[in-house]
Amino acid sequence: MTDRECVVLLQWAAPRLRLRWEGFRRVRGQVCKRIGRRVKALGLEGATAYRARLEAEPAEWEVLDSLCRVTISRFYRDHRVFDVLREELLPTLLRDARGRGDSVFRVWSAGCASGEEPYTVAVLFRFGLAPEFPGLRLELLATDADEALLARARRGCYPPGTLRELPTEWAAKAFTRTAKGEQCLAPELRDEPTFRCQDLRAELPAGPFHLVLCRNVAFTYFAPPLQREVLTRLVERLVPGGLLVIGAHESLPEDAAVLERAAGPLPVFRKPTA
Repeated sequence: MTDRECVVLLQWAAPRLRLRWEGFRRVRGQVCKRIGRRVKALGLEGATAYRARLEAEPAEWEVLDSLCRVTISRFYRDHRVFDVLREELLPTLLRDARGRGDSVFRVWSAGCASGEEPYTVAVLFRFGLAPEFPGLRLELLATDADEALLARARRGCYPPGTLRELPTEWAAKAFTRTAKGEQCLAPELRDEPTFRCQDLRAELPAGPFHLVLCRNVAFTYFAPPLQREVLTRLVERLVPGGLLVIGAHESLPEDAAVLERAAGPLPVFRKPTA
């Protein structure tokens, strides 16, 4: 299957999955390789034959949907975002929570893939924030639609390259290098997140949350009407004054005026308190 054939297939199929083709433009190589392997495994001749298979067998759409999940991630990704969270925004949020008498700080990582993002939050909280807020406990939920990715996340071991943006002193405290060259999280950090299999398009946790990270999923790959639906549900699950973080190259739907920017041009938004 050629790149052009794959593009045409994705442009045709994406709306039926409530996705947008434009989100796949730069990362389609990963997706097209998977689809190509699927076509070959089915013994089909190419994209046209696979499209006919989709038309004839509705169950194949679930397979295609799973092949369209982009899984690129790393620790402390978009470091400027995590820097401003650590240095400015989260201390303020934690002080407000403590002032209200809260004993738990609730965070949700939506579309967590292999776990790099929620584990980043766990490391940041333990080494960067918890010493200043000893009375607050982190409650960290991480969700993804792919159970295989969640299994990798629960294992908590990663190639060294995925740690390149994580502050060096934190990496030294949080990880141990194995004989195979992997970097594995300390057990107490690996136990921090609760991983749950959920498809953001269909099911969301109840909340409420002080911080929601929904990066490089909904506002990249979802079709615009679905983006608006998901945004509404995300905002409903934020406490007043809570923060929503999206991807560095993402933007919210035009009717997202209910949120205000919390860190200048960085993709961090605050739910108003009133």
